[in-house]
Amino acid sequence: MDNLSKVFRPQKIEDLLGQDHLCSENSAFFKLLKNKNIPHSFFYGPPGTGKTTMAKIVAKELDAPFYILDATSLKVEQFRKIFATHKDSFLKPVIFIDEVHRLSKTQQEVLLIPMENNDAIIIGASTENPYFSLTAGIRSRSMLFEFKSLKLEDLEILLKRVQTEVNFTIDQDAKDYLLGSSGGDSRALLNLLEFATKVDKHITLKNLKSLRPTMLKDGVSSDDTHYNLASAMIKSIRGSDIDAALYYLARLIDGGESPDFIARRLVILSSEDIGNANPNALNLANSTMQAVLKIGYPESRIILSQCVIYLASSPKSNSAYKAINAVQKYVENEEKLEVPDNLKSPSPKGYLYPHDTGGWIEQKYLAQELKFYNSCGIGFEKTLDEWVNKIKT
Repeated sequence: MDNLSKVFRPQKIEDLLGQDHLCSENSAFFKLLKNKNIPHSFFYGPPGTGKTTMAKIVAKELDAPFYILDATSLKVEQFRKIFATHKDSFLKPVIFIDEVHRLSKTQQEVLLIPMENNDAIIIGASTENPYFSLTAGIRSRSMLFEFKSLKLEDLEILLKRVQTEVNFTIDQDAKDYLLGSSGGDSRALLNLLEFATKVDKHITLKNLKSLRPTMLKDGVSSDDTHYNLASAMIKSIRGSDIDAALYYLARLIDGGESPDFIARRLVILSSEDIGNANPNALNLANSTMQAVLKIGYPESRIILSQCVIYLASSPKSNSAYKAINAVQKYVENEEKLEVPDNLKSPSPKGYLYPHDTGGWIEQKYLAQELKFYNSCGIGFEKTLDEWVNKIKT
């Protein structure tokens, strides 16, 4: 069988799945493409969502020469050679740079003048938001477009496309696992499907799990979803029910959920639901996340179990969570407050240095009196309350 990822790669923008914000007829990107006015663009988002495919579609739509470069092994001379080749050409090339966030500052600087002069259309792709890795000069000359993980219904459409041309049968539980374990990644789905059909034309859950034992990304399985199981685990920990939390943890593990997905949710819970009632909870959860990234199953289950038991046993407080929500709501909806003169930089007027007066002195820190934080007075949070009171007396 031919490589399914290549055979079923969309050839036109209308066939690209999961990116309606870019591919619908009313979207700005669609209109720019059809008008042949594509700007220098940087695509970012999870793998297997169509970033490379979109670059190829752009080149095809413009009927332009197309170059694919990899930022991890790119040499500046490659840019210069392409620009020289098309220097006097009316038709400008499309240069696609994969892993664009890995471009060095020197490599980016080489692109500035050609981008300014429109000597080529530069398109980059990254699984990270390139805003943080691209220089201001590159960003000012280009547009950023986000690609989103494919939804289950998008992957199901892709599977149906394959079924119309490839002869195989698949059990329902195997189909659910194929869709759910691919984590919104079309390439991952096609790769697993391709090798599963090479094992047997009738695809079973057992065969799929022998090729892919765990979910690739955040669980997005069908009705008995891993998200529901994760939610049940989190709610059980929040309610301090150790055995229920362990049960749902075991269900997640048995369902093939990746340990890093589970650990990330435990890190969030440790701050959202425990917070300063037991500050060490965040430390342990973060250590758990780092550990399971290096240690896979079956050993990771022990690390996750330890963390779940500790979090479920800890005193609970959501005061930090509620405080930041209240502050953000105020900042979003109210007029911005001026910073008091005594706090401004670099030469504050009238700032009183607390260390000169035993660690605290009364002075204005906000232009008006506001109250966002309310301690739950639980666990170590109660000790923090006592510290603050002692500091200010």
